[in-house]
Amino acid sequence: MELGISTFVETTPDPVTGEKMPHDQRIREVIKEIRLADQVGLDIYGVGEHHRADYAASAPAMILAGAATQTKRIRLTSAVTVLSSDDPVRVFQDFATLDGISNGRAELMVGRGSFIESFPLFGYDLNDYDQLFAEKLELLLAINRSETVNWSGKHRPAIDHLPIYPRPVQDQLPIWIASGGTRSSAIRAGELGLPLVLAIIGGNPEHFAPIVEQYKRAAVQAGHDLMNLPIASHSHGFVWNDSEEAADLFFPSTQASLNIIGKERGWSFYSRESFDSARQFNGALYVGDPQTVAEKIIHLRKTVGMTRFFLHMPVGTMPHDQVMTAIELYGTKVAPIVRREIAQWEKNQAK
Repeated sequence: MELGISTFVETTPDPVTGEKMPHDQRIREVIKEIRLADQVGLDIYGVGEHHRADYAASAPAMILAGAATQTKRIRLTSAVTVLSSDDPVRVFQDFATLDGISNGRAELMVGRGSFIESFPLFGYDLNDYDQLFAEKLELLLAINRSETVNWSGKHRPAIDHLPIYPRPVQDQLPIWIASGGTRSSAIRAGELGLPLVLAIIGGNPEHFAPIVEQYKRAAVQAGHDLMNLPIASHSHGFVWNDSEEAADLFFPSTQASLNIIGKERGWSFYSRESFDSARQFNGALYVGDPQTVAEKIIHLRKTVGMTRFFLHMPVGTMPHDQVMTAIELYGTKVAPIVRREIAQWEKNQAK
C-alpha cells in the first residue's frame, strides 16, 4: 500500500483574517512540504494543475522539479495534468525532464479536468471536451512508447516521423488516468491498461467498489495483467494528535474553499454538519488522530481495493506549521500502522 499526499497549492483567503497568501509564498511552502514528506518516508506527492487566482500551481512540473532537487526517494506526480487543454509533446518533455532531475521518480496523472478555465485560456472549445482528451491521450501514449512518433489527429498538427526528447530515465513514464468516478473513465483506463486514480471526496467510499470492478473487468477483457495495474484514491484529510482538534483545525479552510467552488457550481452550502458526517468511519473525509485515519485507509484497501492512497491536504489555506505537523504524523504514525496491517492482511489472503 503506497501512501502519499496531493495538493492544489491553494491560496484561498484565510478563513479567519481574510488575507490572501501570495502565490510565490505558497509554492515555496509546498516544496518544503514535499521535502518533509520524503524525510518521513511517504511514497508519493502529487501537485494538481489549475489556472485561477485561488490556486498557485499552473505548472506542476516546475514545482515538482524544485522539490526533486531537495528529495531522495519520494515519487513526484501531477495530480492532475489537464491533458485536454495542453500539448502532449510539451507535457511529455516536461515530465521526462522532471524524471531526469529526480533520477527516475516522475509520474503523470492525466484527466479531462473538472475545472474548465484552461480551455478558453489555451483556445479550446468545451464542445470538444471528450474528443480532445481521447486524441491527446493517444498521442501522449505514443510518445511514451517510442522515441520517434508518426501521428495525426483533428485537434493538433500531425507529427511526421519525428523524434521527441528528452527521454525519461525510466523505460516509460508511469501515466495514470484520473477520474471523478465515471464508469466511462474507468473502462477507458482498463481497456488501455493504465493505472486508475479515483477522486473520492464525498459519499461512502465503498460505493466506488463497483467502478473498480468494472475497471478490472475491462482490463482483463483487453488482455492486461491486473498485477501491473495499481489503483489509487484521492481524498481530503488531515492528521493531528487528537481527532476533535483535527476537525476543528481542518474545518474552517475546508468550508471556505468548498463553498467558493460550490457557489460557482450550484452546490448546497457546506456546513459543519456535512463535515462531521463525512469524517465518520464510512465517510470520505480522512480527518482525525493517526489511529483513526489509518483504520479508514485500511478499510478502503480491504473493501474497495486501492493500492495507493493520496491524502489531500490542506484544502484551502491553513497555517504552514500545522500542515507540516500533519505530514510528520502521517509519515511517522499513520503509515507504519497501515503498512503493517495491510501486509498482514495480504499474507492472510494469500493462504
